[in-house]
Amino acid sequence: MSPKSRPVIGVDTGGTFTDFVLMEEGRLEVHKEASTPDNPAKAVLAGLRHLLGDASADVVHGSTVATNALLERRGARTALVTTAGFEDVLQIGRQTRPAIYDLDVQKAVPLVPAGLRLGVRERIGPDGEVLAPLTQEDLRALVERLRGLEVESVAICLLHAYANPEHERIVLQALDGEIDAFLTSSHKVLPEFREYERCSTTVVNAYLGPVMSRYLSLLAEELEADRVRIMQSNGGIIPVEAAQQRAVQTILSGPAGGAVGGFEIGRRADFRNVITFDMGGTSTDVCLCPGALTRTTEAIIGEAPIRLPVIDIHTVGAGGGSIAYRDPGGSLRVGPRSAGAEPGPICYARGGTELTVTDANLYLGRLSPEHFLGGHQRLPVEPVREAMKAFAAEMRISPSEAAEGILRVANATMERAIRVISLERGYDPRDFTLVCFGGAGAMHAADLARSLSIPRVLVPQAAGILSALGMLLADFVRDYSQTLLLPCAGLDAADLEGAFAELEHRARGEYEMEGFAADQLVMERSLDMRYVGQGYELTVPMVADFETAFHDRHHQRYGYSDPQRATEVVNVRLKAVGRTEKPSISKQQLGSEDASAAVMSECTMVFDGVERTASLVNRSMLRPGNAFAGPALVVEYSTTTVVPPASRCVVDEWENLILELVTGRQ
Repeated sequence: MSPKSRPVIGVDTGGTFTDFVLMEEGRLEVHKEASTPDNPAKAVLAGLRHLLGDASADVVHGSTVATNALLERRGARTALVTTAGFEDVLQIGRQTRPAIYDLDVQKAVPLVPAGLRLGVRERIGPDGEVLAPLTQEDLRALVERLRGLEVESVAICLLHAYANPEHERIVLQALDGEIDAFLTSSHKVLPEFREYERCSTTVVNAYLGPVMSRYLSLLAEELEADRVRIMQSNGGIIPVEAAQQRAVQTILSGPAGGAVGGFEIGRRADFRNVITFDMGGTSTDVCLCPGALTRTTEAIIGEAPIRLPVIDIHTVGAGGGSIAYRDPGGSLRVGPRSAGAEPGPICYARGGTELTVTDANLYLGRLSPEHFLGGHQRLPVEPVREAMKAFAAEMRISPSEAAEGILRVANATMERAIRVISLERGYDPRDFTLVCFGGAGAMHAADLARSLSIPRVLVPQAAGILSALGMLLADFVRDYSQTLLLPCAGLDAADLEGAFAELEHRARGEYEMEGFAADQLVMERSLDMRYVGQGYELTVPMVADFETAFHDRHHQRYGYSDPQRATEVVNVRLKAVGRTEKPSISKQQLGSEDASAAVMSECTMVFDGVERTASLVNRSMLRPGNAFAGPALVVEYSTTTVVPPASRCVVDEWENLILELVTGRQ
């Protein structure tokens, strides 16, 4: 097989299903495997065997291994080496209180217990000056202590190493070869100030490193000569070897693939402002894209702060597998507990006994029992009816009211998530298009759009596996940063050139080793800035008048700015992008509006307590230009789209479904 014809596969491991997209010479094939939480590699390898047989391919993988290991506290036994006297930085953290009036606040348990936090006598000042040197005697003592602790991983985070990493390098050299453990240091992970965030991020990388390394080594070994690349939280991909050393960068790799794919599909369809809405089996991820993917450098995963560039994704515990229950006060609740892949919803017939959002959709006719997974799996309806009847009796309402109530509660959770990323940040959702995907997204998107007065919904081709497709649309991305802490008074772009030039030199060297030519690289410069005295920064593009850009961004985000107030540059940032060849998605000519050839039959759906006759539409038979009115149920292999009453569905040139809604916007 020639290099040009070599297939490439995107793989997204989810809580319920593992999704696959195969692209080869313009051909797209999709597949779903039930996830195997005990060993995610089993589902990945099974799906690859199904698609490839004995052939080989390049694989781009979005993994939840690091995420789950952190959330479930199943990482490596990790030691922390830090400056003597600062062993408890990880324990002390910040003075912020998540529940300000709670008198019995329980702080998160650190990933590294006190007995594994070791101090070494040394000191470097904030300007990089060596105040107290490291001694060989202290290094030998450190090695001996670590040998007796039987740790799998060691995080090294010395005071002010962002200003001068000399002592961290010395400690690394002393431990390398002497300690049989995964080693990571803060100057390689996060060369920025703020001791707690830098320490926490470094510790998370050490905690997850051995877990991710074992998983990726197994995967690469099983795939033999195939090239494996890993999706990062920042929306780019990296080689598998880099992911083994930088596990912390893969924390949100699956959701990041969805955001990349959703934004790109929306952009190609000429919708510049989009909100991506990814509803899977366990959770829902939303991302605001006002002309570009938004990124942040602050995230908290499993109560552990992480300070690295990530796509700004907001996640809530609402998915198709979210379990409905009656709380002690008698109210209907949904999630965040999920039925997952095993046993799954009742209608999956794998032993599930608790009602889920998916079961409610089936009860209301919003899932076709004969056409789930393209007809490969028939969903039993009777067990769901019996369970819904019993649940409704417990709630003292009718079964239809119970089913619609389950959907309304789940929708309310997801609506709040969209409000957080839009209205609470100064954006009007009415100016956006909702791009929905994930196995359950297209069943709920129209209801959410109506609630938020979003005028239209875009449902991409194979929406149920768009996160896997997004991974095939991603570029190689590496992020670099350096703390400066410079006042802006008298500062201009030329004064920052040296710092950016150093970061770009590092980036070009690393990309050259990976085979990228200079014309494949794009360098994007930005600054972290703040008003003097503030505790947090905003990231602005590196432009000639960066101070004005900061005032404008501050006003947009917080509703005010003060051009007379002194500002400062905290960090310089570089996003180095290595452009990759993208799979082609063809644009089609628009044809007739007549969609009758795609209508298979009629079905019954329930909306607001009323049974309605709806069209059952086969998406594979729809053609660009086709249009039809709701109510309708559009079925395909990877997802189901609900077209509610008082709405119209149009197929565009890219074969996206565009749902035009009556939202009540003035």
